Amino acid sequence: MLTTAFTETFGVSHPIVQGGMQWVGRAELVAAVANAGALGMLTALTQPTPDDLAREISRTRELTDQPFGVNLTILPTITPPPYDEYRNVIIDCGVKVVETAGSSPATHLPHFHGAGIKVLHKCTSVRHAVKAQALGVDGISIDGFECAGHPGEDDVPGLVLIAAAAERISIPMIASGGFADARGLVAALALGADGINMGTRFMCTEESPIHRNIKEAIVAASEVDTELIFRSLRNTARVARNSISQEVVEILSSGGKFEDVRHLVAGARGRAVFDRGDPEAGIWTAGTVQGLIHDIPTVGELVEHIVAESEALIAGRLAGLLDPVSA
Repeated sequence: MLTTAFTETFGVSHPIVQGGMQWVGRAELVAAVANAGALGMLTALTQPTPDDLAREISRTRELTDQPFGVNLTILPTITPPPYDEYRNVIIDCGVKVVETAGSSPATHLPHFHGAGIKVLHKCTSVRHAVKAQALGVDGISIDGFECAGHPGEDDVPGLVLIAAAAERISIPMIASGGFADARGLVAALALGADGINMGTRFMCTEESPIHRNIKEAIVAASEVDTELIFRSLRNTARVARNSISQEVVEILSSGGKFEDVRHLVAGARGRAVFDRGDPEAGIWTAGTVQGLIHDIPTVGELVEHIVAESEALIAGRLAGLLDPVSA
């Protein structure tokens, strides 16, 4: 078993996290991840209301008796969701781990810590990770440029970002973006992380609550089959390449504004992709790591294989590189 500062601090068996994913982080997937000994995250804002989140937490508990968390992504919007109400549901339901992302968690941190909740904050840059550590979060998830969703605007890939963050971060740190297998986990540990976060890989499992067609599209895709949209708006997002995302890139590259693509990137269309199984129905997130995904296993099979192969890599291939005389 791989024991790291992350597993010890967050109370899980394996240094693997299924981070929050809009429309995807639901009870079936999260419970399966928890039952496999990793840390699954419900996505709070996938639930239409705080009451719906409370019901989804309850439904998850019916499927697992292992620890799991809730992702609360805090974004500046004209009409923001009732973040305080979602936070209070998380606290009242006795959840013990929260993943925060987006804006600073400073407003919510005293409430979570007052309830004995560990906070893992997702960042896309070293400077933001250092600031979150100074605020008092319990762990960092550092997100490289390879990731699905929002990779920030610095364009630093994980190979450099993880190592650079490890030089500045003393609390447990999870590496995000580009991870799908044991090779990634071992590499992340070598770079100074205490585990990995996987999104696209967990999307492509039997328990993932998205249409089989989309899982098969991920398997069929390569590492170059993504698009970076909203670059000109300084709100870059990595999504799957399809006719819609290509049209968005073309419009914005030609000087278009958000209003010109609003109808193409509507969240309802993205949800329809996952529900109906039409990969051309809208924008949907996927990371470059899809080029490393070749099957649709159960969550249990996936986690077990990653852990076992990681141990074999560390004890076998890597240890075998040492000269026994000089060692």
